[in-house]
Amino acid sequence: MPTVLANVNDLLEKRVLEETGEYASTGGRKAKSIGINKSYCHAMGILITANHIEMVLVNLGDEIIKKDRIRLKFTAELSYCTEVAQKVKTFLEGEVAKDTLLGIGVAIPGIIDQKERIVLKSHALGIENYSLRFLEQALEIPVYFENDANAAMLAEKKQKYPNAIYLSLNHTLGGAFCIDGKLFRGQNQKAGEFGHMILVPGGRKCYCGKSGCADAYCAASVLTQDNRQSLDAFMEKIESGDEKNLQTWNEYLDHLAVLISNLRMAYDMDIILGGDVGGVLSDYMIPLGEKVMAYNGFEHDVSYLKNCSYKKEASAVGVAKYFFTKHMVEL
Repeated sequence: MPTVLANVNDLLEKRVLEETGEYASTGGRKAKSIGINKSYCHAMGILITANHIEMVLVNLGDEIIKKDRIRLKFTAELSYCTEVAQKVKTFLEGEVAKDTLLGIGVAIPGIIDQKERIVLKSHALGIENYSLRFLEQALEIPVYFENDANAAMLAEKKQKYPNAIYLSLNHTLGGAFCIDGKLFRGQNQKAGEFGHMILVPGGRKCYCGKSGCADAYCAASVLTQDNRQSLDAFMEKIESGDEKNLQTWNEYLDHLAVLISNLRMAYDMDIILGGDVGGVLSDYMIPLGEKVMAYNGFEHDVSYLKNCSYKKEASAVGVAKYFFTKHMVEL
């Protein structure tokens, strides 16, 4: 108890913790409740896509205190980095004291060499061996770069999911997985590329050039007709009973069930359904679960299927949270 009290007092002095109220009296002096001081520090997260940047400001309580999505077409020109830096400056103006901002995390759809600050390859952005050094310099404060699916995995609580797969069902299909609370990256930083596992041999053409990839059947683009309609519009048609869209939805769930069953057999972990489609799947877990069960005769329930914590902004939040983990270790 003396050690605990000493540590608590130390964290109170540093303002990491704060008094949050009092418990009801049990006869003596009322006990004080102590919790995280959410405003102790902040971090910013950015998700870069082909046509937008998504920005969030997160406090130590993992709460989004500001967010914005801006249309900005990605280019490999240096001017793009300068423009991103200007958007960040405008976004942060008047929000938090500079000394409470730990850093900016940047999530990118691609394979990243973090040590060399290079995007080795990104089909989504159309770049290869692209240096991130100029963007890092333009932002002027500590920067952390991460693959977008890995970042979404980081948004989940490690205590809740120490061993789990994250399926990022966005415009393209990404993935990541944790073992003992740590991201597993693989020998060449390519672990979790579930979107390019062959799901239907000789099937639909994938943007990567192969045929039959899971991405061509399970990405959100299958439902949005490659962004010709919004996912919200598609789901409204499902709810209204539109037969054509219901057929597309059922076929989508069939293919997703096959992918889920294969991943469960390979890794025997919880599977978190994230991304844009993951955000709407919470209302369709029963039909999805029934389809998964039909493909997996080794288990009698699908309790390992989990809904994501953030229906939106998961990648941006996760890459921001990196700085909280780093800071607490340093404390």
